[in-house]
Parts: sequence; C-alpha cells; structure tokens
Amino acid sequence: MMSNHKCLAVIPARGGSKGLPGKNIRLLHGKPLIQYSIEAALNSGCVDEVVVTTDSEEIAHVSGQAGAAVPFIRPAELATDEAKSIDVLKHAVEFYEQIKNQFFDVIMLLQPTSPLRNAKDITEAYTLFLSNQADSLQSVTLSGAQPYLLRELDNGQLTPYLKGEREHLRRQDLKELYALNGAIYIVKRDLLMDSGIFVGRQNYGYIMPKERSVDIDDEFDLKMAEFFWRESNHKESSQ
Repeated sequence: MMSNHKCLAVIPARGGSKGLPGKNIRLLHGKPLIQYSIEAALNSGCVDEVVVTTDSEEIAHVSGQAGAAVPFIRPAELATDEAKSIDVLKHAVEFYEQIKNQFFDVIMLLQPTSPLRNAKDITEAYTLFLSNQADSLQSVTLSGAQPYLLRELDNGQLTPYLKGEREHLRRQDLKELYALNGAIYIVKRDLLMDSGIFVGRQNYGYIMPKERSVDIDDEFDLKMAEFFWRESNHKESSQ
C-alpha cells in the first residue's frame, strides 16, 4: 500500500437498469462490465479491500469470480431507483465496521459503468487526494458544453439559458470548465459517516481524458466504450 491510510473501494451494482438491462454484467470485448472496475481497483496498489454491493446474486457471482469481496447482498430498500449512493456507501462501511470489525480511513466509490478508467487513474487520483490532504476528490473531464452557449427552447423559440455579458463572447474566450465523469469519487471516512456528505471543503478534481471518461447508461454509450477500447488497445499493440 502507498500510505498508512486504509482505503475501501466500493463498487455499487444494482441488478435492475432501465436504460440498458443487465448493464453491469454486459460484455465489453468478452468481459463483464463490472470486471473492468474490479481489476482496475485491485491493480491500483492503493486499495486495501474491493467490495461490490449488489442486490443481484448473478452480479455477486460474477464479481466474486473477478476477485472482489461480496460479503453481503444489498438490502432491497437500498436497491431502488430512489436509493441514494451515499446511503449505499454508508451501509457498506457500517457492515465492515460492525460485522467484520474492519475500519478504513478513506472510502472510494468506483462506478462499474466507467470501464475505461484504469488502475493508473485510480493510483494518480488517490495520490492527489493524499498529497493535498483533501477531504474529497472527484474525477472530471474537460466539458464540451459552456453555460453561455446553452439555449432553451420554449414553443420553438430559442433563448439563452444564461444571460449576461459573456453571452456574446467567442468560445475560445470562455474559461475552460470541467464535468464530473462518474469514474472516481474519494472521501474521508469521517466526512461520509459523521457528516453524511461526499464533498468537503478541501475538494479536488482529478482530470481524465474524454476517451477514458465514457459513463455507460445506454446502448450508445456501450458502443462508444467499445470504440475507445479498440482504439486504446490498437495503440498499445502497435507501440
């Protein structure tokens, strides 16, 4: 491990998905989607335990085969569309503390729908978190949308979403903005468990390229991930 801090990586994976049925174990180049996140966490060198929290016996089996711990099946009340990620995380931490008597300083959330996030991303994000003594960190990617370039449609009429002097600036004159890409979230255990929040005062961003920032929610996203996976592996094989 890279520090004296103990880190628990939590991978939440519900069985139900409306946008892409069974998405957490859909195959991406012959491998279940969730396996990419499990392997990235295990290979990062900065995580003490990788746990999958799921309500699905099938996902639990696939995750166990991939090397993750699956010590419980998530309660039904935490597997609904309304269930909050923070409550799912707290449940996992409470299980380890109360049932297994294991304690962690840092909690990492890795969504299985970000299969292109790799072990190096996790290691670098965790290093950034520790070196800055951060309270929390989220991975981001350069945003392709600028608020001053967004428009609203009302009965066919187009109006600026934000009004102001920047409305007429050229795109190249606008400040670079970043969007959460859903790949990596890190938070101090005490902030999560004692304050019930996931973003602290000392909050940092880890920048990832767009080609590793695909967050799979539907078939289009899956095709995008397949494309970037092929591109990445083609580059590696030709080097």
